[in-house]
Amino acid sequence: MNVLLKRNIKLYFRDKMNLFFSLLAIFIIIALYALFLGNVWGSEEIRSLPGADVLKYSWLTAGILAVATATTSMGAFAVIVDDRAKKINKGFYASPVKRSHITGAYILSAFAIGVIMTLITATVLGIYIVAIGGELLAPISCIKVLGLILLSSLSSTAMVCFSVSLIKSYGTFSTISTISGTLIGFLTGIYLPIGTLPETVQTIIKLFPPSHAAMLLRQTIMEIPMQRTFEDIPAEHLEEFREMMGIVFRFGNFEVSPLTSIIGLMASALLFYGLSLLNMRKIGR
Repeated sequence: MNVLLKRNIKLYFRDKMNLFFSLLAIFIIIALYALFLGNVWGSEEIRSLPGADVLKYSWLTAGILAVATATTSMGAFAVIVDDRAKKINKGFYASPVKRSHITGAYILSAFAIGVIMTLITATVLGIYIVAIGGELLAPISCIKVLGLILLSSLSSTAMVCFSVSLIKSYGTFSTISTISGTLIGFLTGIYLPIGTLPETVQTIIKLFPPSHAAMLLRQTIMEIPMQRTFEDIPAEHLEEFREMMGIVFRFGNFEVSPLTSIIGLMASALLFYGLSLLNMRKIGR
């Protein structure tokens, strides 16, 4: 299993085009904010507050990290589709290696790649935030972010694994991976703040597991920037901002707690891994 795990990881980093496309959604988000959305982020009053830029990019960083866990694991699963298209998987299943070990190597390599690439993304964006006047996260916050990246990667890898288990051609995979990157960005509330969308769309976003990962990351990464930006602002304006920007989720009068989101992410991981394993038993037949 270890040999297959290393093989899958090496194939991902060796394929520069696949590596680029797995990061394409992140590049698109950054480009959109650099060219267009940065000037319309939040209200004019929010943008005029002290530390607004740090607050904006802290919010953006949290969303990008949630997206990265999904898009990079999607890129990592390209090896499954490629192996099926080239019939390489038949050789694996004809070998003495257990089927469960082969499947486990595919899933664990995608999870590992998702974590590695997201941590690299977090480091780069963290350096940028410090460069524009922000501060490094406290050690306890760094531990929280690491834990949330692991949890988000676990959930996102499961969802992506289920999707990929249904794909048989590399062309279909390429199309879906390109579309899904943009769609995930929208459903995590990056392109438009959640509070500006219709109620039906908001509900869909709040039921989408990666959105909860983004919410939890925002609560951690934005904690200090929000305190400083809203220091002299009435508390009700801060609460309005938090709900508008997807830092908290509410269904009517019920506010989703961090524990509820964590349980939801774990439950989605179990559900989609179970469905994926059922489908992946057919690989090689």
